[in-house]
Amino acid sequence: MNVQVLGISVDSKPCLVAWANSLGGISYPLLADFWPHGTAAKKYGVLQDDGRSERAIIIIDREGLIQYIDVHDIDEQPSNEVLFAELARIDPNAAKALGQMKKSEKPSDLPSGGLVMYCTSWCPDCRKARQLLKENNIEFTEVDVTTNRTAAEQVRKWADGNLTTPTFDFNGTIVVDYDKEKLTSLLKI
Repeated sequence: MNVQVLGISVDSKPCLVAWANSLGGISYPLLADFWPHGTAAKKYGVLQDDGRSERAIIIIDREGLIQYIDVHDIDEQPSNEVLFAELARIDPNAAKALGQMKKSEKPSDLPSGGLVMYCTSWCPDCRKARQLLKENNIEFTEVDVTTNRTAAEQVRKWADGNLTTPTFDFNGTIVVDYDKEKLTSLLKI
């Protein structure tokens, strides 16, 4: 949609590097708003009195005007669909491109048969599931829901609107979240 995503944190650069590494890498730049501490967060009104920053999504248009601000609880995952809708509102040409992309994606494009694990690179439960499957020599297809919108939409359908990872499709039987007992029983491990 012709946008640039940036992550900004009041943590130091080494903390950001360690955090990104713990997630298996991040596909967008991370900026340290460390010194003077929280200067950018303060300018955008999201610096707390205790020196921490709120979790906020801020969309700035090409002219530098703030078009959207949404502050979330630190444990809440913002909805990508809301962000796509806001971006489409700001840039109608991007909305057309998004519409064309959605039309070209079909659920039949998703893998089927055998074990399919819908996951992310950074999710701790996804890491546990990968380890369990590898230790037991279970073949599986991995689909990253952060890069495959069709997969993300499918997982939300299975998980009552939530983007819950990992989610498994084993020959049509769906297991939402890392339920080790249910998964090992299903796979007869």
